[in-house]
Amino acid sequence: MKPDDVANAITNALVQGGSQWLIATIVAFLPVLWTMTLMLHLGRPYVLRTLRRCGLRLGADIWWMSYLLMRDAVLLITFALSWIFFSPNIVVNQALPLTGPLAALCLLLALAVKLSRRVDDDVTAYRLASAFLVLGATLYYGALVFAIEAASQDYLAGFAHIFTSNANPAVALIVMWIGLVGVMLIAGWLFVRALQSANRTMARRLTASRSQPATE
Repeated sequence: MKPDDVANAITNALVQGGSQWLIATIVAFLPVLWTMTLMLHLGRPYVLRTLRRCGLRLGADIWWMSYLLMRDAVLLITFALSWIFFSPNIVVNQALPLTGPLAALCLLLALAVKLSRRVDDDVTAYRLASAFLVLGATLYYGALVFAIEAASQDYLAGFAHIFTSNANPAVALIVMWIGLVGVMLIAGWLFVRALQSANRTMARRLTASRSQPATE
């Protein structure tokens, strides 16, 4: 082999090994993010009880804003890292939870509820967001624990074969495309809603600016 061939082989091995290590790390770390997302969302009653005991108004505001930022930031990070479930090559070649795309779709649905309704003031909206998060976590944890992490258990061999993406690539791709279409539809709806809200805000500002000289 020529020196260039050896260098290219080493480079390709490093790139492929690095990409596989990164994917495995994301899949292994996602359960931590899912757990934190559920804890922060379902821990809202505890935070509110703590706020009632806080005598300093500034401290209560800082505590509440810190909680909101951490809760929503963890949710966004979890959805961003879940984007690996929408890559066909990764889904077919790596051992991923087959229901991962549906879990990510549930995350986006919960985020859409938070963006479109006042979850912290509306009990119905809070319950709806909680239902989406619990459903998404169940879809992810179920396939991860009983398929990916239990591959060595003989009595779960059938379940592992069905719910592991590279062992059942045809169904995995169908689930991935269904989840991707759902994500695109929700993202498009959020974009249209944000655009309409921006147009209404701009119209109100223009109306107020035109009527202000007349009142003076």
